[in-house]
Amino acid sequence: MRNLAILVCAATSVFSQTLSVKWDELTAADFEKAIQKAQNTCVLPFGILEKHGPHLPLGNDLINVRYVALHAADQEYAVVFPEYYFGQIFEAKHEPGTIAYSAKLQLELLQETTDEMARNGCKKIVIVNGHGGNNNLLPFFAQSQLATPHDYVVYVFMRPTYPAGRPQLHSRNDQHAGESETSHTMIARPDLVHLDRAASESGADRNRLDLPAGVYTGIWWYAKFPNHYAGDGAAAYTALGEFDMKPCFASTATSIRAVKADQAGARLQSELFEGSRQPSTAKR
Repeated sequence: MRNLAILVCAATSVFSQTLSVKWDELTAADFEKAIQKAQNTCVLPFGILEKHGPHLPLGNDLINVRYVALHAADQEYAVVFPEYYFGQIFEAKHEPGTIAYSAKLQLELLQETTDEMARNGCKKIVIVNGHGGNNNLLPFFAQSQLATPHDYVVYVFMRPTYPAGRPQLHSRNDQHAGESETSHTMIARPDLVHLDRAASESGADRNRLDLPAGVYTGIWWYAKFPNHYAGDGAAAYTALGEFDMKPCFASTATSIRAVKADQAGARLQSELFEGSRQPSTAKR
């Protein structure tokens, strides 16, 4: 009995010393410990609420990016911010369940969120993007951090790369809710994948615009994929999802580790802020 009591006490002690990576699951006291353990580095997984073909959940990007970020933070400790889906998705406003905030609110909310994260000790914030519609928004947001002085640095991690040996794709067009994305969700939340519905709509490219290369217009996505489905989700399979997820975890963890080690970003940012006060005498 005495040995059992010792084991129970030891297990309890180990459990009490374990800090969740999830911001929202930490107590206030544990949050302070977590920020210190994370070396003031926090992760903001960024998703969206939009249609993902006929077979995937509206929050698919958010589900997958958080799955990756949480596993990455287990490898390289960082505090992970709660669900964040306040991004750019005007091209899907015609689809049920889409939440599309105004451009002004997107930027204001993201700025206030990172400001509040920093006020709580997150001096290095890694935004991990899980939604293609944010590909222009997030680099612009990072650039806009130079407009006024901040005591923290924003980093954006956009897309992992896959190593050699990736399983073969069975579909030529593999984009939104297609073979790869569906395979990923089969790993992150298989209970939310309705593979039997994947062929009920077309994910083919309609190609309804005729513009030369280099000319951009916001309606381009709708012109190609009005069903908000680009590919063939029915071709998805778990082996592809399992293969892709591991390098996603690793590359995200590597990014977190690199951000922790970065000393130049904050120094150069402060140098620019100081120089912007008196450009004629700025250090160069």
